[in-house]
Amino acid sequence: MAFQQFPTWPRTAADSEDPYRYQVGFGNHHSTEAIPGALPPHGTNLPQKSRYGLYAELLNGTSFMSTKSTAANVWMYRGKPAAARHPPSQVEEIFHLESCFLPTNSNVAFTPLPYTWGPLKSNESSNSATNRRVTFVQGLRTMGGHGDATLKEGLAVHQYEFNMNMEREAFVNHDGELLVVPQQGTLNVKTELGSLLVKPGSIVVLPPGIRFSVEIFRPAGDQWSEIKASGYALEVFGTRYALPDLGVLGANGLAHDRDFEYPVARFDLDPDEDTSSFCVTVKLAGRLFSYTQPHTPFDVVAWHGKYAPYRYDLSRFCHLTANTDQLDPTSYCVLTAPSKWPAASLVDFCVFGDKWAVSRNTLRIPYYHRNIATELCGVIHGQYKGSVRPLEAGGLSFEQSYMPHGETYEAYTQASEAANDPTKLEGSLFFMLNVSSHLALTRWAMEQHPDIRLERPGIWASVQNHFVHHLKHAADASWSDATDQHIPTPPKSPNGRV
Repeated sequence: MAFQQFPTWPRTAADSEDPYRYQVGFGNHHSTEAIPGALPPHGTNLPQKSRYGLYAELLNGTSFMSTKSTAANVWMYRGKPAAARHPPSQVEEIFHLESCFLPTNSNVAFTPLPYTWGPLKSNESSNSATNRRVTFVQGLRTMGGHGDATLKEGLAVHQYEFNMNMEREAFVNHDGELLVVPQQGTLNVKTELGSLLVKPGSIVVLPPGIRFSVEIFRPAGDQWSEIKASGYALEVFGTRYALPDLGVLGANGLAHDRDFEYPVARFDLDPDEDTSSFCVTVKLAGRLFSYTQPHTPFDVVAWHGKYAPYRYDLSRFCHLTANTDQLDPTSYCVLTAPSKWPAASLVDFCVFGDKWAVSRNTLRIPYYHRNIATELCGVIHGQYKGSVRPLEAGGLSFEQSYMPHGETYEAYTQASEAANDPTKLEGSLFFMLNVSSHLALTRWAMEQHPDIRLERPGIWASVQNHFVHHLKHAADASWSDATDQHIPTPPKSPNGRV
């Protein structure tokens, strides 16, 4: 593709590993231009004539009557408006995507069974990236979800694997905001508002309505490494990701506002637009449509607003520690998506990386518990330390809401006797999704995924009831305590029984 990229005047510097520059600050009203003077003068968004012959275009990400704190939109100044396109048509190719997780959808089902899946590897004979060339969009697979995109309430959880760049292609999601977690392969994400480089160990959030393409990044001079990328994507309907309230933590802790990075304006020129076409794929209510246009969608020369994609390096997360007991998983929350219920989240995205374990006289492994929240866990790198699920990097685990779970009896007995010395936990990075509802799994996840790992039969058979062996001692101790506290003991009957 013939194009020209113009320089930018950003607020953070590029380096040898990242050719792009960024603006910083979560939820800020950002302002950027690739050519000085491309933005209109202060006090107006819509001049009668924009400088350089640019078209002004507004993208609203929230309702017109939203509160000031939640309203989000972006003004773009571009070569051609997005409306300059051919009519869209439905894509006939079969994709394993879902956006409706109601019981009326036969492609999904609610189950109390726990599931674990391996990564999307080459053993999927018909759809594997090693058997055919697929892009990011073609490599998406919906694992499960809740609610319905058309109701603007709920979410979808995906895995992805692809081995082909999106060339003269773009994707736009009309269903929800997409949080992408690379596990293998660095992503070069080009959006209408600029480009972001997203390595494994980082995340990128892409708001609905913004067109983007995904390529696999190769450093300069690298022409021989394998082109392949895989990871996870969490999509939320009718809401947007936000930083959790810190409450009693005060001003510091968890993910810091200034560590979230937004793109600067960067645009392409397509001198052969009269003879070439660009394909844009639209996801709407879980179905795919496409349209063509004779020009690149990445022609935004300047923009300003609060509605924009961003990235975050998970290694910058500030982990909390406790000197006794365990903190809840939400203490490791990077981003949360509010639900329509007051003071309740739809889902929390939590991360567990390098940290110190210092709690004394405390069982440090996950304790036995039941939650209203459905739990899904994925490993970005390193070894999963759990004893129940055969989970590995690139895999995913699922535990339905209210279902009891914890570590094996063997792990429990070992942790009960282990020394509680300060220990640094390092070398692995994994995340957990806490979904505040039941979650339906797709038929593809339960029946067609290339690596389904069900719970091992008899895994709980070894659990012992230790209390029965201490019952006599406990009874003697209770009567002794009663005597010490001058509580009358029960009288004996004529046959000597109490």
